[in-house]
Amino acid sequence: MKQHDLIICVGELLIDFFCLDKNVSLIDGSNFEKQAGGAPANVSAAVSKLGGAAAFVGMVGNDPFGAFLKKTLEDEQVDTSMLFQTDQAATTLAFVSLQEDGERDFIFNRGADRLLEFNDLHLDRIKEGKIIHFGSATALLEDPFQTTYFQLMDYSIQEGLFVSFDPNYRQALWGGRMEEFVTLAQKGISKAGFVKVSEEELEIIAGSSSKEASVDFLHQLGAKIVAVTLGKNGTLISNGLQKQMIPSIEIKSIDSTGAGDAFVGATLYQLSQLQDLKINRFDIDSLTELIHFSNAVGAMVCTKRGAISSLPTLEEVGKV
Repeated sequence: MKQHDLIICVGELLIDFFCLDKNVSLIDGSNFEKQAGGAPANVSAAVSKLGGAAAFVGMVGNDPFGAFLKKTLEDEQVDTSMLFQTDQAATTLAFVSLQEDGERDFIFNRGADRLLEFNDLHLDRIKEGKIIHFGSATALLEDPFQTTYFQLMDYSIQEGLFVSFDPNYRQALWGGRMEEFVTLAQKGISKAGFVKVSEEELEIIAGSSSKEASVDFLHQLGAKIVAVTLGKNGTLISNGLQKQMIPSIEIKSIDSTGAGDAFVGATLYQLSQLQDLKINRFDIDSLTELIHFSNAVGAMVCTKRGAISSLPTLEEVGKV
């Protein structure tokens, strides 16, 4: 493992219970299969599967589900030395049903991931990172994890790490707290070198239906590179000076659960291979080439069920 290329991913590691009954809501589903999940955990596995060095920071319960998740990341060669286990809460669970078009219906049963505190962290290990990714769907919801999240973001900037941020908005989690989500997401964006948002997140955070104006707004907040994933319509990438639409790869989607995380993992993997990450080197042509690769990885994940289990290797991506 080349420590100077280390990508650290921060957030939730949880169990996804996937409904095996096709095209039904969670109300009608009866049969479920256990899978490892959690957006930042998926990103760490994507990085490792492509051949990069990845570490995960988070908390699970000291229970069989937590042990399963730890083993799953270790099987993918992800460093789990900063994955903490607690007796104070059970491992976080999510229940997911899939529609014919690959979209999802899901709910969370939140547990141990919310309890991570800054004093738990191994800061000497954090310093060894090159890139740190904040991509949790749950971290911003409440303390102590919310405060820990931003403390670690500030610490990482202070130590010279390149910060990546994905707000990972979920309607089922935020409900009537939209204004709070927007405030916190904007705070994260203001600290990030790379920001990945979906089309829905872009409109929510910027308060505008104009993608061009909304991307400009994220740059005004402080984001250096912005990628807007548009599903089958591709990705809009911007370096603050120029924007470019990059087409997606046409596939039959079976499960889109890990597509965004695979996209982020592929992007961060490529960034980690660069000698330095000074923003002024990111011309639009270089970013376009980079996103073509990330789109391919994201598309490949959609052709299988599950997130971590469907991630491709670098060799497999090269065959597309």
